[in-house]
Amino acid sequence: MQGFPVTVVIVYETQPGKGEAGLVALSALVKTVVAEEPACLGITVSRDVSDPTRILLTEEWADQASYVGPHMQTPHIQAFIRRAPEIFAGPPDISFWERRADERRG
Repeated sequence: MQGFPVTVVIVYETQPGKGEAGLVALSALVKTVVAEEPACLGITVSRDVSDPTRILLTEEWADQASYVGPHMQTPHIQAFIRRAPEIFAGPPDISFWERRADERRG
């Protein structure tokens, strides 16, 4: 049984001076995830305007199980995790959010 759609909020911090390298690595990963994983409904990459070492990913997934299960086992995620210590200051902060309201300018 499939769960409910979920927003995954991920905050990365790069090592000093590696903000641009972090953006490049994450942007390449995002393109692969969106192209190859049907449970991924979209990803936005943002950078903190006052701290270029902080990068935010806002991801939309069909359900949390798809993210924590199959997604985390893909070869591209496993390869990224192995290379991450070269660029990032530590593991990212990951949280899961369910949508409760959606107001948009129309």
